[in-house]
Amino acid sequence: MGKTTTAVNVAAGFALAERATLLVDLDPQGNATTGLGVEKSGLHPTVYHALLGSEPVDKAVRETALQALHLLPSHIDLVGAEIELVGLERREHRLRDALTAVLARYEYIIVDCPPSLGLLTINALAAADRVLVPLQCEFYALEGLTHLLKTIKLVRERLNPALRVLGIVLTMFDGRTSLALQIRDEVRRYFPGEIFETVIPRNVRLSEAPSHGKPVMLHDLRSSGAIAYLELTKEVLQHE
Repeated sequence: MGKTTTAVNVAAGFALAERATLLVDLDPQGNATTGLGVEKSGLHPTVYHALLGSEPVDKAVRETALQALHLLPSHIDLVGAEIELVGLERREHRLRDALTAVLARYEYIIVDCPPSLGLLTINALAAADRVLVPLQCEFYALEGLTHLLKTIKLVRERLNPALRVLGIVLTMFDGRTSLALQIRDEVRRYFPGEIFETVIPRNVRLSEAPSHGKPVMLHDLRSSGAIAYLELTKEVLQHE
């Protein structure tokens, strides 16, 4: 969906706008951690330890190449964290509780969620004020959006009354295909007023940047991907 790419580059956009930002990598794959140039092997502590309460969250936070952007890195042990969390008190609120200690330091905290709607994602939704939904312009992505919005509604009703959808951003958009144009028009028809004007294009520089451990703005500021994410950052800031 462009989920991690969006999390990393919006976080970088906030940092470039001199907004103190923390990016939380809650995906066991740890792609956001790699994408910000932090080596995953041997990392300790991480978000895993903060969730389970074995280490304080401020001890796990790392600096990045951008002065205003910090990272709470991921760990492969998060794969088993969903099982470990089941027996703990306030299992849906472990992330919110852990982040309380650092809330005052940041204007924005962005959480890169796992690709599945499990207990880790529920923790992210229970901790969040807003949800930014990246949507790839493909049919199956549109089907998944319906399930996600149902989950957000349930979390709002049962765990986090303040939660709302900030907006849907179309990603990996290729205007040369009729399907992408059709999906874009359909999403705008079904969710009027909820779609960001900025559309993230398919872009080689966006694909290359993570392998260099950089947000796309630090990889190639003039690329269409960098320009699009800077525009999206402006839109998100205006929504707040």
